[in-house]
Amino acid sequence: MAQFFQIHAENPQHRLIVQAADIIRKGGLVAYPTDSAYALGCHIGDKDALERIRTLRKLDKNHNFTLMCRDLSELATYARVDNQVFRLLKNHTPGAYTFILEATADVPRRLMHPKRKTIGLRVPDNPIALALLEELGEPLMTSSLLLPGEEFPMTDPYDIRDTLEHFVELVIDGGYCGLEPTTVIDLTQDVPELVRQGKGDFAPFDAN
Repeated sequence: MAQFFQIHAENPQHRLIVQAADIIRKGGLVAYPTDSAYALGCHIGDKDALERIRTLRKLDKNHNFTLMCRDLSELATYARVDNQVFRLLKNHTPGAYTFILEATADVPRRLMHPKRKTIGLRVPDNPIALALLEELGEPLMTSSLLLPGEEFPMTDPYDIRDTLEHFVELVIDGGYCGLEPTTVIDLTQDVPELVRQGKGDFAPFDAN
């Protein structure tokens, strides 16, 4: 049975954030709010929790997972970032973007795209997510809370609890945070490529 924490969207209660981080460190799967939509998160090194996300969302082995990072310096630990890309990232983080980048050796192989050795990374503009990342002291392995057969991610934390109470250890109620997933941009080539249009505006990245 999942625990259910009601956390203030602007001023997250430190006590609850500490408890949430502890659940994640112990192998728990958490549904939590971001600046685009609710997401599923687990500890970066937890293979079992990762497989539970794959099963829940019916994801294949080519799915690009995302590392949710607390800031740009942490992001740069897990991705190869040259000066040009760094400037782009600096101007658009935190925000509702997921960036596909070449992974460094710090990324567990099971999180990478098996052929391209890439990883999705992002820095959320959401106080609850950022507080959780700060308490964890490392990225959160994450995936949009988009269930099989659904067109949009889940938005109501009470619906999330009712649907997933036997699949996750924690649901964080941070209020309504939107329907749109992040905009996904591939930065592995010379020209940024739009992979998925979401909440973030692609125009600043479009060289045309």
